[in-house]
Amino acid sequence: MIFKTLVLAGLVGSASAKLGEQKATVEDADMHLDLELEINGERELFPLLPGTKCPTGHHCRVRSTSPNMSPMVNSLKNNLKTSLAAALDWNDLNSNLNTVVASNDYCSRRAAMSRAAGLAAGVAATTVASPAYAAESKDVKMGSDSGQLVFVPAKISICKGDSVKWTNNKGGPHNVVFDEENIPGGVDQEKISMDDQLGEEGDTFTMKFDTAGEYGYYCEPHRGAGMNALLIVA
Repeated sequence: MIFKTLVLAGLVGSASAKLGEQKATVEDADMHLDLELEINGERELFPLLPGTKCPTGHHCRVRSTSPNMSPMVNSLKNNLKTSLAAALDWNDLNSNLNTVVASNDYCSRRAAMSRAAGLAAGVAATTVASPAYAAESKDVKMGSDSGQLVFVPAKISICKGDSVKWTNNKGGPHNVVFDEENIPGGVDQEKISMDDQLGEEGDTFTMKFDTAGEYGYYCEPHRGAGMNALLIVA
């Protein structure tokens, strides 16, 4: 759902860009283009605003609309030359949209989608350009709900700049100790590991990761019971 929303938001900004060969005019209220994309193996259509060209390398369909056009489309069209146009940085928005459509790298697409959404919402370009703007945090439970001595999930993937929050769930005390033989070169094992143990349920430990690679870690009190896990930073 977020992908569909951000594609539409990004396409608002492409009204002034030279991205395609098919076009419609703002004055021609009866003619519009639909961008055809493959989402999760299914082909879906996303409406483009009047005046928006078809992005290069993609297929668009001409769509005739009735006089009872969607209120959302009417609203966006009416704002195209007023407040919306003033608020958006068209070049940055188009750049992020191109990344979303063209990049094969998940982290690059995710960051571009987040920034495009921020620009569409009126957030300053300098703000969305910050690496921290698109950062996320993922949760890991220490001990399963049934009391098993495991990390849940035992393997996660994040992007550079993201954080992981470990929560003492069941079977504590627990801690997070990274294996110095199984972390990227140059990373300080002691700095990213947790010295103390979490004894109370609900206690947390959070760490941010800026270096790509694989990070093997374990719970020191329960390592012998197989409480190990893997973090992948892309």
